[in-house]
Amino acid sequence: MQRVVLVTGPSGAGRSTAINVLEDLGFEAIDNLPLSLVPRLLDGPSRPGPLALGLDVRNRDFSATNVIELIDRLTRDPLYAPEVLYLDCAPDTLLRRYNETRRRHPLAPDGSPLMGVTSEIDLLAPIKGRADVLVDTTELSPHDLKAELARWFDTRPDRRLSVSVHSFSYKRGVPRGLDLMFDCRFLANPHWEKGLRELNGTQAEVQDFVCGDSRYGEFFSRIRDLILFLLPAHLEEGKTHLAIGFGCTGGQHRSVTLVEKMAVALADAGWPVSIRHRELERRMTVPSAIGDDLPVGKAGQASTNPGNAS
Repeated sequence: MQRVVLVTGPSGAGRSTAINVLEDLGFEAIDNLPLSLVPRLLDGPSRPGPLALGLDVRNRDFSATNVIELIDRLTRDPLYAPEVLYLDCAPDTLLRRYNETRRRHPLAPDGSPLMGVTSEIDLLAPIKGRADVLVDTTELSPHDLKAELARWFDTRPDRRLSVSVHSFSYKRGVPRGLDLMFDCRFLANPHWEKGLRELNGTQAEVQDFVCGDSRYGEFFSRIRDLILFLLPAHLEEGKTHLAIGFGCTGGQHRSVTLVEKMAVALADAGWPVSIRHRELERRMTVPSAIGDDLPVGKAGQASTNPGNAS
Protein backbone atom coordinates (compact mmCIF):
# COMPACT_ATOMS: atom_id res chain seq x y z
CA MET A 1 0.00 0.00 0.00
CA GLN A 2 1.39 3.39 -1.03
CA ARG A 3 1.55 5.96 1.76
CA VAL A 4 0.66 9.40 0.39
CA VAL A 5 0.87 12.53 2.56
CA LEU A 6 -0.86 15.62 1.17
CA VAL A 7 0.77 18.72 2.64
CA THR A 8 -1.04 22.05 2.62
CA GLY A 9 -1.88 25.08 4.74
CA PRO A 10 -1.84 28.87 4.47
CA SER A 11 1.13 30.52 2.76
CA GLY A 12 3.77 31.31 5.34
CA ALA A 13 2.76 28.55 7.75
CA GLY A 14 5.74 26.33 6.88
CA ARG A 15 4.54 24.09 4.07
CA SER A 16 7.82 24.28 2.13
CA THR A 17 9.79 23.57 5.29
CA ALA A 18 7.54 20.57 5.99
CA ILE A 19 8.12 19.20 2.49
CA ASN A 20 11.89 19.42 3.02
CA VAL A 21 11.59 17.72 6.41
CA LEU A 22 9.55 14.86 4.95
CA GLU A 23 12.14 14.42 2.21
CA ASP A 24 14.84 14.13 4.89
CA LEU A 25 12.66 11.51 6.62
CA GLY A 26 12.66 9.25 3.56
CA PHE A 27 9.67 10.52 1.58
CA GLU A 28 9.74 11.17 -2.13
CA ALA A 29 8.66 14.80 -1.99
CA ILE A 30 7.07 16.76 -4.83
CA ASP A 31 6.01 20.35 -4.24
CA ASN A 32 3.57 22.54 -6.19
CA LEU A 33 2.33 19.72 -8.39
CA PRO A 34 -0.91 20.77 -10.14
CA LEU A 35 -3.86 18.80 -8.82
CA SER A 36 -4.79 17.68 -12.32
CA LEU A 37 -1.46 15.87 -12.59
CA VAL A 38 -1.69 13.98 -9.27
CA PRO A 39 -3.80 11.08 -10.67
CA ARG A 40 -1.35 10.65 -13.55
CA LEU A 41 1.55 10.58 -11.10
CA LEU A 42 -0.11 7.99 -8.89
CA ASP A 43 -1.17 5.81 -11.84
CA GLY A 44 2.47 5.54 -12.90
CA PRO A 45 5.06 2.98 -11.74
CA SER A 46 4.78 1.95 -8.09
CA ARG A 47 7.19 3.55 -5.64
CA PRO A 48 9.10 1.71 -2.93
CA GLY A 49 8.82 4.51 -0.37
CA PRO A 50 6.20 6.94 0.92
CA LEU A 51 5.19 9.99 -1.12
CA ALA A 52 4.65 13.58 0.06
CA LEU A 53 2.82 16.05 -2.21
CA GLY A 54 2.80 19.77 -1.47
CA LEU A 55 -0.48 21.43 -2.49
CA ASP A 56 -0.31 25.19 -3.01
CA VAL A 57 -3.10 27.71 -3.58
CA ARG A 58 -0.96 29.27 -6.31
CA ASN A 59 -1.71 26.34 -8.61
CA ARG A 60 -4.29 27.38 -11.16
CA ASP A 61 -6.50 24.33 -10.58
CA PHE A 62 -6.35 24.51 -6.78
CA SER A 63 -9.64 24.59 -4.91
CA ALA A 64 -10.95 23.09 -1.69
CA THR A 65 -13.41 21.00 -3.69
CA ASN A 66 -10.68 19.55 -5.90
CA VAL A 67 -8.48 18.71 -2.91
CA ILE A 68 -11.35 17.01 -1.04
CA GLU A 69 -12.23 15.03 -4.17
CA LEU A 70 -8.60 13.89 -4.34
CA ILE A 71 -8.67 12.87 -0.66
CA ASP A 72 -11.88 10.90 -1.17
CA ARG A 73 -10.53 9.19 -4.29
CA LEU A 74 -7.37 8.05 -2.51
CA THR A 75 -9.34 6.95 0.55
CA ARG A 76 -11.55 4.70 -1.58
CA ASP A 77 -8.59 3.15 -3.41
CA PRO A 78 -7.11 0.16 -1.50
CA LEU A 79 -3.74 0.79 -3.15
CA TYR A 80 -3.20 4.03 -1.21
CA ALA A 81 -3.02 5.11 2.42
CA PRO A 82 -3.64 8.89 2.26
CA GLU A 83 -3.00 11.37 5.06
CA VAL A 84 -3.59 15.11 5.11
CA LEU A 85 -0.93 17.19 6.87
CA TYR A 86 -2.24 20.71 7.48
CA LEU A 87 0.20 23.42 8.61
CA ASP A 88 -1.82 26.02 10.48
CA CYS A 89 -0.77 29.40 11.86
CA ALA A 90 -2.37 32.38 13.59
CA PRO A 91 -3.35 35.16 11.13
CA ASP A 92 -1.37 37.85 12.94
CA THR A 93 1.76 35.69 12.79
CA LEU A 94 1.26 35.05 9.07
CA LEU A 95 0.86 38.77 8.53
CA ARG A 96 4.02 39.51 10.51
CA ARG A 97 5.99 36.97 8.47
CA TYR A 98 4.83 38.59 5.22
CA ASN A 99 5.68 42.05 6.49
CA GLU A 100 9.14 40.87 7.54
CA THR A 101 9.91 39.32 4.16
CA ARG A 102 8.08 42.03 2.15
CA ARG A 103 6.65 39.32 -0.08
CA ARG A 104 3.33 39.68 -1.85
CA HIS A 105 0.60 37.28 -0.85
CA PRO A 106 -0.37 34.95 -3.73
CA LEU A 107 -4.09 35.67 -3.24
CA ALA A 108 -3.60 39.45 -3.01
CA PRO A 109 -0.66 40.34 -5.27
CA ASP A 110 -1.90 43.93 -5.66
CA GLY A 111 -3.56 44.27 -2.28
CA SER A 112 -2.61 44.12 1.38
CA PRO A 113 -1.17 40.89 2.84
CA LEU A 114 -4.01 40.93 5.39
CA MET A 115 -6.56 40.57 2.61
CA GLY A 116 -4.64 37.61 1.17
CA VAL A 117 -4.18 35.91 4.55
CA THR A 118 -7.89 36.21 5.36
CA SER A 119 -8.98 34.95 1.94
CA GLU A 120 -6.63 31.98 2.07
CA ILE A 121 -7.72 30.88 5.54
CA ASP A 122 -11.35 30.94 4.39
CA LEU A 123 -10.46 29.02 1.21
CA LEU A 124 -8.63 26.29 3.12
CA ALA A 125 -11.15 25.86 5.95
CA PRO A 126 -12.85 22.76 4.45
CA ILE A 127 -9.46 21.09 3.93
CA LYS A 128 -8.39 21.90 7.48
CA GLY A 129 -11.49 20.08 8.66
CA ARG A 130 -10.29 16.95 6.85
CA ALA A 131 -6.77 17.04 8.28
CA ASP A 132 -5.37 13.84 9.78
CA VAL A 133 -2.42 15.72 11.28
CA LEU A 134 -2.80 19.40 12.17
CA VAL A 135 0.32 21.25 13.28
CA ASP A 136 0.08 24.84 14.52
CA THR A 137 3.38 26.52 13.61
CA THR A 138 2.57 29.87 15.26
CA GLU A 139 5.19 29.40 17.96
CA LEU A 140 7.37 26.78 16.27
CA SER A 141 10.86 27.42 14.95
CA PRO A 142 11.99 25.39 11.91
CA HIS A 143 13.82 23.10 14.33
CA ASP A 144 10.66 22.65 16.42
CA LEU A 145 8.63 21.90 13.30
CA LYS A 146 11.14 19.28 12.20
CA ALA A 147 10.93 17.57 15.58
CA GLU A 148 7.13 17.66 15.51
CA LEU A 149 6.93 16.14 12.03
CA ALA A 150 9.51 13.49 12.87
CA ARG A 151 7.23 12.19 15.62
CA TRP A 152 4.44 11.70 13.08
CA PHE A 153 6.21 10.70 9.88
CA ASP A 154 9.65 9.25 10.61
CA THR A 155 10.00 6.12 8.44
CA ARG A 156 13.58 5.23 9.32
CA PRO A 157 14.41 1.87 10.94
CA ASP A 158 15.25 3.47 14.30
CA ARG A 159 11.99 5.45 14.40
CA ARG A 160 9.70 5.65 17.43
CA LEU A 161 5.96 5.20 17.42
CA SER A 162 4.16 8.47 18.08
CA VAL A 163 0.73 8.56 19.69
CA SER A 164 -2.05 11.11 19.30
CA VAL A 165 -4.99 11.14 21.69
CA HIS A 166 -8.22 12.76 20.48
CA SER A 167 -11.39 13.87 22.25
CA PHE A 168 -14.56 14.25 20.21
CA SER A 169 -18.34 14.49 20.29
CA TYR A 170 -20.34 11.57 18.93
CA LYS A 171 -22.94 14.11 17.82
CA ARG A 172 -20.43 15.48 15.31
CA GLY A 173 -19.25 12.07 14.12
CA VAL A 174 -16.12 10.01 14.66
CA PRO A 175 -12.84 11.66 13.57
CA ARG A 176 -11.12 10.21 10.51
CA GLY A 177 -8.10 8.00 11.00
CA LEU A 178 -8.64 6.71 14.54
CA ASP A 179 -6.97 3.36 15.25
CA LEU A 180 -8.58 2.82 18.67
CA MET A 181 -11.77 4.39 20.01
CA PHE A 182 -13.35 4.34 23.46
CA ASP A 183 -16.80 5.55 24.55
CA CYS A 184 -16.88 7.33 27.90
CA ARG A 185 -20.52 8.49 27.85
CA PHE A 186 -21.34 6.16 30.76
CA LEU A 187 -19.36 8.34 33.19
CA ALA A 188 -21.05 11.03 35.29
CA ASN A 189 -21.66 14.10 33.13
CA PRO A 190 -20.38 17.47 34.42
CA HIS A 191 -22.72 19.22 31.97
CA TRP A 192 -25.56 18.76 34.43
CA GLU A 193 -23.62 20.16 37.40
CA LYS A 194 -24.03 23.83 38.25
CA GLY A 195 -20.71 25.62 37.88
CA LEU A 196 -19.15 22.95 35.63
CA ARG A 197 -21.20 23.27 32.45
CA GLU A 198 -19.24 26.28 31.16
CA LEU A 199 -15.88 24.67 31.98
CA ASN A 200 -14.10 21.88 30.12
CA GLY A 201 -12.01 18.80 30.84
CA THR A 202 -8.70 20.63 30.79
CA GLN A 203 -9.71 22.24 34.10
CA ALA A 204 -9.20 20.66 37.51
CA GLU A 205 -12.79 21.07 38.71
CA VAL A 206 -14.15 19.06 35.79
CA GLN A 207 -11.41 16.44 36.02
CA ASP A 208 -12.08 15.96 39.74
CA PHE A 209 -15.79 15.45 39.04
CA VAL A 210 -15.21 12.92 36.26
CA CYS A 211 -12.57 11.05 38.23
CA GLY A 212 -14.94 10.95 41.19
CA ASP A 213 -17.22 8.53 39.34
CA SER A 214 -16.77 5.13 41.01
CA ARG A 215 -16.35 3.49 37.60
CA TYR A 216 -13.63 5.86 36.40
CA GLY A 217 -10.62 4.29 38.11
CA GLU A 218 -11.08 0.77 36.79
CA PHE A 219 -12.09 2.02 33.33
CA PHE A 220 -9.00 4.23 33.07
CA SER A 221 -6.56 1.60 34.34
CA ARG A 222 -7.92 -1.11 32.04
CA ILE A 223 -7.74 1.15 28.95
CA ARG A 224 -4.27 2.42 29.90
CA ASP A 225 -2.94 -1.09 30.36
CA LEU A 226 -4.49 -2.21 27.07
CA ILE A 227 -2.90 0.69 25.17
CA LEU A 228 0.50 0.12 26.77
CA PHE A 229 0.23 -3.55 25.80
CA LEU A 230 -0.66 -2.70 22.19
CA LEU A 231 1.86 0.07 21.48
CA PRO A 232 4.98 -2.16 21.25
CA ALA A 233 3.08 -4.57 19.01
CA HIS A 234 2.09 -1.79 16.62
CA LEU A 235 5.69 -0.56 16.58
CA GLU A 236 6.92 -4.04 15.66
CA GLU A 237 4.39 -4.10 12.81
CA GLY A 238 6.00 -0.99 11.32
CA LYS A 239 3.46 1.66 12.30
CA THR A 240 4.85 5.12 12.94
CA HIS A 241 1.72 6.66 14.45
CA LEU A 242 -1.27 5.46 16.45
CA ALA A 243 -4.40 7.60 16.89
CA ILE A 244 -6.58 6.95 19.95
CA GLY A 245 -10.00 8.53 20.42
CA PHE A 246 -12.22 9.13 23.44
CA GLY A 247 -15.78 10.19 22.69
CA CYS A 248 -18.62 11.59 24.75
CA THR A 249 -21.83 13.44 24.02
CA GLY A 250 -20.50 16.96 23.47
CA GLY A 251 -16.73 16.52 23.48
CA GLN A 252 -16.15 19.07 26.22
CA HIS A 253 -15.96 17.36 29.63
CA ARG A 254 -15.60 13.59 29.92
CA SER A 255 -13.69 12.80 26.73
CA VAL A 256 -11.37 15.77 27.28
CA THR A 257 -10.63 14.61 30.82
CA LEU A 258 -9.81 11.09 29.62
CA VAL A 259 -7.52 12.44 26.91
CA GLU A 260 -5.64 14.72 29.30
CA LYS A 261 -5.18 11.95 31.86
CA MET A 262 -4.26 9.29 29.29
CA ALA A 263 -1.69 11.57 27.63
CA VAL A 264 0.07 12.00 30.95
CA ALA A 265 0.08 8.24 31.59
CA LEU A 266 1.47 7.43 28.13
CA ALA A 267 4.08 10.20 28.32
CA ASP A 268 5.16 8.94 31.74
CA ALA A 269 5.63 5.53 30.12
CA GLY A 270 8.02 7.07 27.58
CA TRP A 271 5.82 7.39 24.49
CA PRO A 272 5.79 10.61 22.40
CA VAL A 273 2.24 11.93 22.75
CA SER A 274 0.23 14.75 21.21
CA ILE A 275 -3.28 15.88 22.06
CA ARG A 276 -6.16 17.06 19.94
CA HIS A 277 -9.48 18.20 21.39
CA ARG A 278 -11.59 18.45 18.26
CA GLU A 279 -14.63 20.21 19.69
CA LEU A 280 -12.60 22.56 21.88
CA GLU A 281 -10.49 23.64 18.90
CA ARG A 282 -13.48 25.47 17.45
CA ARG A 283 -12.69 28.56 19.50
CA MET A 284 -9.89 30.25 21.43
CA THR A 285 -6.70 28.29 22.12
CA VAL A 286 -5.98 27.14 25.68
CA PRO A 287 -2.89 25.17 26.75
CA SER A 288 -3.10 21.51 27.55
CA ALA A 289 -3.17 20.74 31.26
CA ILE A 290 -0.31 18.28 31.00
CA GLY A 291 2.28 21.04 30.74
CA ASP A 292 5.27 21.83 28.53
CA ASP A 293 7.67 19.54 30.33
CA LEU A 294 6.07 16.41 28.85
CA PRO A 295 6.77 15.27 25.27
CA VAL A 296 3.52 16.61 23.88
CA GLY A 297 3.72 18.78 20.76
CA LYS A 298 2.41 22.34 20.61
CA ALA A 299 0.04 21.16 17.92
CA GLY A 300 -1.82 19.39 20.71
CA GLN A 301 -3.30 22.56 22.16
CA ALA A 302 -7.02 22.93 22.70
CA SER A 303 -9.61 25.66 22.60
CA THR A 304 -12.82 26.08 24.53
CA ASN A 305 -16.35 25.73 23.18
CA PRO A 306 -18.69 25.84 26.19
CA GLY A 307 -21.79 25.42 24.08
CA ASN A 308 -21.55 21.62 23.87
CA ALA A 309 -22.68 19.18 26.52
CA SER A 310 -20.25 16.38 27.21
